[in-house]
Amino acid sequence: MQPNKVKLLITGTSLVIFTFILQLNASFASDDESRDFGKRVEKLLDAKSTKLFGVKKPIKESFNGTLERAPGQAAQDLIILAKGLKAEILTRNAADKADMFALWPDDKTASYLIFCIEGSRELIGTLPSGINKYNPSVQRINANTGEVETILRGMNRCDGIRRTPWNTVLVTEETDDGAAYEIIDPLTITNNSVLDRTTGEIISADGNPSTNIVKRDSLPTMAWEGLTVLSSGVVIAGDELRPGSAAPDVDGGALFKFVPAVANNGTPIADLSESPLVAGSVFALQVSCVNSKQQFGQGCEIGNGAWVPVNAATARIDADANGATGYYRPEDLHQDPVYQGEGVRFCWTNTGNKGASNYGEIICGIDSDPLVADINTRTVIVNRFLEGDPDMNQPDNLAFQPKTGNVYVIEDNPNGDVFACLPDGADRDIKSDGCVKILSLKDPSAEPTGFEFTGDGKTAFVSIQHSNDDLMPLFDEFRTDDIVKITGFKIKKSFGKNKEED
Repeated sequence: MQPNKVKLLITGTSLVIFTFILQLNASFASDDESRDFGKRVEKLLDAKSTKLFGVKKPIKESFNGTLERAPGQAAQDLIILAKGLKAEILTRNAADKADMFALWPDDKTASYLIFCIEGSRELIGTLPSGINKYNPSVQRINANTGEVETILRGMNRCDGIRRTPWNTVLVTEETDDGAAYEIIDPLTITNNSVLDRTTGEIISADGNPSTNIVKRDSLPTMAWEGLTVLSSGVVIAGDELRPGSAAPDVDGGALFKFVPAVANNGTPIADLSESPLVAGSVFALQVSCVNSKQQFGQGCEIGNGAWVPVNAATARIDADANGATGYYRPEDLHQDPVYQGEGVRFCWTNTGNKGASNYGEIICGIDSDPLVADINTRTVIVNRFLEGDPDMNQPDNLAFQPKTGNVYVIEDNPNGDVFACLPDGADRDIKSDGCVKILSLKDPSAEPTGFEFTGDGKTAFVSIQHSNDDLMPLFDEFRTDDIVKITGFKIKKSFGKNKEED
């Protein structure tokens, strides 16, 4: 075709398209970064952050500096937030090592935060009644006033905690011989104490046997952290164990399932004897590398799985001996609240170790029939949802944002970051569609942890944990952590539509 004929054809809309193509080609030719499709996707996530994540502008870089702790510091002195979010300190009196928490009485009308305190068991004084005063293990924090009261003392490293569908609180210990305890009416009791972790002897503040708290020996003994409690009474949880820790060539932490002897339907109970956690059986997840039988071993971390029986008291040893699948420090675990398929979807963090270039990951499983646990019945499909990288690494906690299904990933690092990650969309893969950074901690002596949303998805709370204890005030004869309230998250009426809720 002759050049003058080309000019005649390039008119109107055609001219605009032709010009755009020329500019695009020029951009690719002159800008190496523009050739990187992944980098362009990252920029698009930032540009669409209001629509996708409900924040005006994500954080580009993590905080890289030091912070001198001092009395009277505000929340903005402690953290960097994505534009559009606001933070305030709810309380500075939470006990040191405040970790995960449950909202009470429910996520929508939360008036209290019930916190696990991950401090080791120690004697710190004497209570007014004259009995020994142990470390605070479970505390309630008024969501409006920030007032702090201790519910239970004397656990060893309380970490995993969930509100149950039958209106109790399940609290657990992150230590090798970690146990589980169930609490009823958590707003009515203070200063109960675990006298003997082995026998489960628990007393009230006046020295009498507690009627509100009981040790649940039916649940597995392990290093608890993440867990989910279903309305039936089924509990799915991970054992925070690094491969090779117990002995060379010993597997990492397994995933366990407790199936109650008598299932519940989420009906509130009036007495702890009515709980489905009174009795049941414990199983460990064994992922198979084939679809017709249980062919298991190293390399079978994802795929279809069944549950192998273990003894609750020796769950960790039995899991390793019976071929359960081991992971790298399974930590937080949550049920996906927006999943609408058969059974239950749950996701957990495998922390990894960034120093070894193992940046961690998030794995999700779908158990199509949670009340079934049989070695010959493969009810679970397990796959990777998100893999870490040099910037987003060592994931510890995770939280699902209500309504959006976005997953928030909290790092186990000094100056740790919090990332917001999209669910998997309609594309070919089965992984998150992308992440942005929404929080970075300024304190190098601390880490963010216990991140949770209220039921509307617009407010979140986070603990600034492990801060330099010598610079923090004493409360109840114990060093303290800051609990921060974050507001300003925008929620869309439906994913992908740029309309905010009223």
